Amino acid sequence: MIIFNTDLDNTIIYSYKHDIGKNKICAEIYQEREISFITEKTAELLKAVNDAVVLVPTTTRTFEQYSRIDLGFGVPKYALVCNGGVLLVDGEEDEEWYGESFAMVKECQEQLTAAEKILEADENRSFEIRNIRKLFIFTKSSEPLLSVEILRSRLDGSKVDVFNNGVKVYVVPKNLSKGRAVNRLRKKLGAELVVSAGDSEFDISMLNSSDVAIAPAELAEIAELKNDTIVHNGDEIFSEFVLSRVLDIGKNQA
Repeated sequence: MIIFNTDLDNTIIYSYKHDIGKNKICAEIYQEREISFITEKTAELLKAVNDAVVLVPTTTRTFEQYSRIDLGFGVPKYALVCNGGVLLVDGEEDEEWYGESFAMVKECQEQLTAAEKILEADENRSFEIRNIRKLFIFTKSSEPLLSVEILRSRLDGSKVDVFNNGVKVYVVPKNLSKGRAVNRLRKKLGAELVVSAGDSEFDISMLNSSDVAIAPAELAEIAELKNDTIVHNGDEIFSEFVLSRVLDIGKNQA
């Protein structure tokens, strides 16, 4: 069995703010607005890849945010949401998986509570503070780098990581990583080979925990990725590059 763990945003799907050309298909509707898209070629490749390997969307999105996405081939058999803290099987939550995830981050609850208090007093915060399933903290900041600096200076860095992705700010227990989720799913399904793709800091642990990793040059330049990571630095859109490589791997392993 080959598992393909893939990030979604800016790896497979793209915001309406991102120019991916005219030949695109809506992949997400929110409040009656088309907000995310995939290229037509990506749509074709997704169907082929889903037939060749076990495609597992692996995202920091919540279940509700993930549920808005339509990749064009039906509901994936498996999906990891909430940064790997929640496993969906045929679109339904695996309660045992969540129970294990919560147990993994239980010792970090004081840190998450402290992060909420720090953010409540942060004058740069521009969005409500969300505690996602008691797994991690999310908000937005008008000065995200400053907010991250404040959080890092006051929280226990041995227990939690602080990230920003644009204006979005996250406080995440170290045990709640995509890499940890990849290893858990590998064991659960008995996978022989794990391939992963991602574009952000959230994806580094996933990429480094996989047998084959695919990343854009922008991430490879700033992150410590495994030496044999397949790096995209061409003109081809990243989603199409990723899926073409995964399809080749699937064919070679068949």
